[in-house]
Amino acid sequence: MRPAGFEPATPGLGNRCSILLSHERERAESSSTRRVWSRKKPGSLDLLPQSRNPWCVAILIGIDEAGYGPTLGPLVVAGAVFRVPNEAIKDCLWKRMAGSICARPANSDHRLPIADSKKLFQRSAGLGRLERTALVMASVAGVPVETARRFLEFVAPGCYRSFEESPWYEGFDRALPVDNDAHELALRGNAVKRNMAEQGVSYIGPICEILTARAFNRLVTNTRNKAVVSLGLVLRLVDRVAGDAGKEPVVALIDRQGGRTHYDGALRTAFTGSTLSIIREDEEGSAYELHDLVTPMRFEFTVSGEEAHLPIALASVTAKYVRELLMSTFNAYWCARVPGLKPTAGYYTDAMRFLADLKPIIESEPDLRNMLVRQR
Repeated sequence: MRPAGFEPATPGLGNRCSILLSHERERAESSSTRRVWSRKKPGSLDLLPQSRNPWCVAILIGIDEAGYGPTLGPLVVAGAVFRVPNEAIKDCLWKRMAGSICARPANSDHRLPIADSKKLFQRSAGLGRLERTALVMASVAGVPVETARRFLEFVAPGCYRSFEESPWYEGFDRALPVDNDAHELALRGNAVKRNMAEQGVSYIGPICEILTARAFNRLVTNTRNKAVVSLGLVLRLVDRVAGDAGKEPVVALIDRQGGRTHYDGALRTAFTGSTLSIIREDEEGSAYELHDLVTPMRFEFTVSGEEAHLPIALASVTAKYVRELLMSTFNAYWCARVPGLKPTAGYYTDAMRFLADLKPIIESEPDLRNMLVRQR
């Protein structure tokens, strides 16, 4: 089930997520209403009643990335994993969770905004709004948010091993939150938890795949295409979720990058032994169902997915927050080595300025450029 050319994925979502999935599955088994995945018609996500199957819920994972385009800094692909009742699979979660969550940030709205990270983060205004959404939702899922290291190790198990290749990330840690009050975040988290409990929705948590520039370059060399690298990380996240989902259906909602419309070949390669149905492939999106697996799956690749699906919007927030945390230590490292150096966000034009300022160091350390600069 692994995409070709990639290292084995970190197994599962971690012990805590496995326990949560198991606990809620037991609750489902005790329910008198029992349902199974339906293949009644193409495109249907319905689950039909049947006395011998306990599953009356589905796992939704929204996936988005941060750092696909920059020259410097990590590529982060993040997932936001929810469990929802069968009847809510097609619901707009913004509407279902309207008591505590909104889709557009507004100073006059007390609810927590979950929106495209571009709407929540402006560099001149600081991390505050982006961090608030990322950490409140992480805490709702029981993710540790007291320090950067505990947070990152939970959402991206094993990431600190890859950080050892990059001295600017190695051993990184700082207290969290950076630009918020921890007590205020806890209060907001309690409001979201109550609302979710009322609506029968569970947030299982955020998960991430993080590629340093060196790891990115290694994979691009192997695959010759950064779009293949990004898609491979997406499929690894889905595989991590499916590994803990058992027979419960998994619906993967993915923000589509570029103009690609055909994903059937990649899915067949990644999920060998499955039967794949193409539901749609057009300019607005692509959808597929995979059968004959332990875990039935549906994939939806959607243009501007963060505008259409709350889980994708939340994934974009998590990915951007993780990247910004890592860029903060990246800049701190280099600004300490080069007095007067201005920090960078890593995008091409400013990255060229930054690299020009580092030119004497890069020329004196032959391997540094491959550690620092992404090939594409």
